Amino acid sequence: MNTGISNEEAIAATKLWLERAVIGLNLCPFAKTAHVKNQIRYVVSGAQTPEELLRDLLAEFEILAEASPADIDTTLLIHPHALTDFLDYNDFLEVVDAALAEVELDGELQVASMHPQYQFADTEPDDITNYTNRSPYPTLHLLREASIEQAVAAFPDAAQIFDKNIETMRCLGHEGWNELELADVQKDKDVK
Repeated sequence: MNTGISNEEAIAATKLWLERAVIGLNLCPFAKTAHVKNQIRYVVSGAQTPEELLRDLLAEFEILAEASPADIDTTLLIHPHALTDFLDYNDFLEVVDAALAEVELDGELQVASMHPQYQFADTEPDDITNYTNRSPYPTLHLLREASIEQAVAAFPDAAQIFDKNIETMRCLGHEGWNELELADVQKDKDVK
């Protein structure tokens, strides 16, 4: 694990990924608006353990729930030092769902999952379709249910997003993904 990553580096890598992959490939047609309006909160957790990460997550639930959507519509909780193994991360998602229910924010907020080793069920680790959810660092994406509903209502083919993303990734392939140069920030970090 690279513990020398600064918060600024983690955020820069995440923003590059968001701009080039998520928005650039239109993997999430709703991301561009929040990005352009500066309504995305980027938070880097210094957590080393799942317990520490859970504390940070609970704090971010509260911040997002209390903030105006015009100020913060969504939060990316980047945690480069905790749950770096995808299977551990995936298991933690049950804790996330339970925490949402415990603080009575299920139905108001939800959490999407992104990880550098993300793997959908029944796929091989190097399957290009996994890259739709491959972020530079383990990340929990906190979303408002109301914002999702509003975006889906405004986007006529919302149910087709997943299938379209799979097709996009298959057409792009590993070579095309590598041409996005998402590792630029990572390469700069490694030289230091």
